[in-house]
Amino acid sequence: MHVTVKDVMTRRVVSVGEETCFKDIAGTLLAHAVSAVPVLDGDGHVVGVVSEADLLRTEECGERFRGGDSPPGPGKIADRIRGEVARELMTAPAVTVPMDASVVAAGRLMERHGVKRLPVLDGRGRLTGIVSRHDLLKVFVRSDADIEREVRRDVLTRSLWMDTARVRVSVVDGVVTLSGRMTLRKEAWIAVRMIQQVNGVVDVIDELACDQEDTTRGQEG
Repeated sequence: MHVTVKDVMTRRVVSVGEETCFKDIAGTLLAHAVSAVPVLDGDGHVVGVVSEADLLRTEECGERFRGGDSPPGPGKIADRIRGEVARELMTAPAVTVPMDASVVAAGRLMERHGVKRLPVLDGRGRLTGIVSRHDLLKVFVRSDADIEREVRRDVLTRSLWMDTARVRVSVVDGVVTLSGRMTLRKEAWIAVRMIQQVNGVVDVIDELACDQEDTTRGQEG
């Protein structure tokens, strides 16, 4: 099963407008127990993200300069320090992900940019959800019974154009063991490769016997 961001994202998203003030942003974060919110323009497009860190950094710097330090000259840092509304406080551009991206791609994007969540965009580039690291982890924490069902139904029954009626499947702690018989060793190798791509599978143990052994395994790629 190819799991995409839209399968795991949170659809009810808290967001703010570009002109939302500092106090209201802070109140929104506290009221909804979130650490960051997307900032939307008038057309519903994500133009940035304001986080707790952005607000705290702004307040800390403002306090320091109010205490006597010389404020910086014109530029992004000065604008951030003097910022009063979301468009001045936000981190931009926002790192976003399309809703049809794979969970693996979303995870790599988070890792690359050092963020814990991503605004999710629909086909028109508008905000449709939010996906967090926690959401992505849920894909890989699956019961053995769920994994076994997917292996039998989606891999062995629907995807493989071959005889798998004699194949037995067992799953323990995410480790899939295949036993029984298949016709060709190449077919067994294909089955193993496909099962390795199933979300939640830790490893695949191939104990299959084959009616016709061949030498194709390991020659792919």
